[in-house]
Amino acid sequence: MKTNNPHNLHAHLAIIAANTIFGLGVPITKLLLDEWVTPMGYMLSRCAGAALIFWVISFFLPKEKMDKKDLAVIVSGGLLGIVVSQTLTAWALVYTTPVYFSLIATLTPVATMLLAAAILKEKITSFKTWGVLIGIAGAILMVVVGWNNGTGRNDLLGIALTFLSMLTWAFYLIITRKVSQKYSAVSQMKWIFLTSTLVILPLMSGEWESQKLYTEWAWTGVMEMLFIIVFATVMGYFAIPYAMKYLHATTVSVYTNLQPVVAALVAFILAQDTLTWDKPIAGLLVLLSAYMVNRK
Repeated sequence: MKTNNPHNLHAHLAIIAANTIFGLGVPITKLLLDEWVTPMGYMLSRCAGAALIFWVISFFLPKEKMDKKDLAVIVSGGLLGIVVSQTLTAWALVYTTPVYFSLIATLTPVATMLLAAAILKEKITSFKTWGVLIGIAGAILMVVVGWNNGTGRNDLLGIALTFLSMLTWAFYLIITRKVSQKYSAVSQMKWIFLTSTLVILPLMSGEWESQKLYTEWAWTGVMEMLFIIVFATVMGYFAIPYAMKYLHATTVSVYTNLQPVVAALVAFILAQDTLTWDKPIAGLLVLLSAYMVNRK
């Protein structure tokens, strides 16, 4: 069993570190968008930086031959999961707070299960159905309160964009599920981020002067972007596959609940959001929902 593996402790530490990093990435992304880059500038920097790192790493690893059909699926799915989903994420954080964003994003397992049921005809048990309904209740609570008393620029729009980002990411996971199991993360990511960079680059026309990160060099912005590229993007894609080798998938999924907790704490410290009565209640509902959907 995976839980008896001598690498078990290292796997637990890896998945804890990955989800802590992902949680930190949300408020740090918010800082970048508020002060240094536009959403497209953020995406270009992230994709180009990640592509460079993954390609350099690939030169030191055994060559992995990829079937052309599989490459087409991985790249097309990656454009959906990276360019579309992550661009929606960036725009969502322009309009709403890191707390609302991270809580909605926690419902990704719920969205994945629903899409898998619709597309792959996977069965949903009554227990999981209740989990879906609880998650929907938490999301509705956030929408209602965010509509009337939200602290973001436009929380309702931000929450809607977060939902779209979550759905496109879930769809990416489904359509690439079988193919992605054949190849290493590096082989997949080097092509996904390279293609994403080439797609985003022409979309940046007319926005270069708006990127303070490029025009007004400052170590604060540079370090924030390096954190997103090196830790929240590259290291995460190494830590999670490593953990999956030694831990059950349900164990790994439970650790994702760290992300909204970390994101919320940092957002409150940075004064990016305020603690209102709906956030802890909605948080408990969506975390319970994610647990029920992931539980076998």
